[in-house]
Amino acid sequence: MDFIELLKVIFLGIVEGITEWLPVSSTGHMILVDEFIKLNMTPAFMEMFFVVIQLGAIMAVVCLFWDKLFPFEFKGGFKVKTDTMNLWFKIAVACVPAAIIGLLFDDVIDEYLFNPVTVALMLILYGVLFIVIENRNKGRRPMVNDLSQITYKFALMVGIFQLLALVPGTSRSGATIVGAILIGASRYVASEFTFFLAIPVMLGASLLKILKFGLVFTASEAVVLGTGTLVAFFVSILAIKFLMGYIKKHDFKVFGWYRIILGIIVLAYFFFFNV
Repeated sequence: MDFIELLKVIFLGIVEGITEWLPVSSTGHMILVDEFIKLNMTPAFMEMFFVVIQLGAIMAVVCLFWDKLFPFEFKGGFKVKTDTMNLWFKIAVACVPAAIIGLLFDDVIDEYLFNPVTVALMLILYGVLFIVIENRNKGRRPMVNDLSQITYKFALMVGIFQLLALVPGTSRSGATIVGAILIGASRYVASEFTFFLAIPVMLGASLLKILKFGLVFTASEAVVLGTGTLVAFFVSILAIKFLMGYIKKHDFKVFGWYRIILGIIVLAYFFFFNV
């Protein structure tokens, strides 16, 4: 693999690391970037790469929130952290809808929805929704201000909202954050729960893509996958820290406007230059 190809992989890792956690659709951005920065790899590998690279982003969440996620203690003997175990059970419940629908319709989604026009339309639609929901919730006090207040019903409802993210351009984090806010969570809790929910969802999606692709990689494919994942990990750490600091003082409307503007630009490009 030459130096230019390596730079492309690094750029894709940066895009993934930034957009995975901001509610702007990482998969959508990866599809759009791939229209302009073509890696010299097979379509089958690229389909797998766009999903598996998210493992780097997942490891960033695990590292940053280890204390909240690891359910065991070893100080003064072995102990199970009951609150953390309960949180994982609720995360498991929230994963059920996406696990079922994702397995059933994975091939259909890949064939018919992984395209720039779908991404652009979803960017615009959910950008508008972000602005509308933030305006609607202005002045309202959230009912769920801590992870311990999340119920199994709440978790399942967030999991249902996560189904929307099966359409590229929607944003998994965007769909779940919007859903959690609508049913009463604070922005901070909505974001945290979204981050934690991503761990089993993305691990499952990555495993599915790897099994479909096959477990044998060429040296070039291994370098591309490893480099992209590593870059996504380090950039994700910065992106998560930025977002958690940002939402303490600001709402999500800026992301809504960003999505709308980007969606319009993409539609205009493909209408005028790619017909």
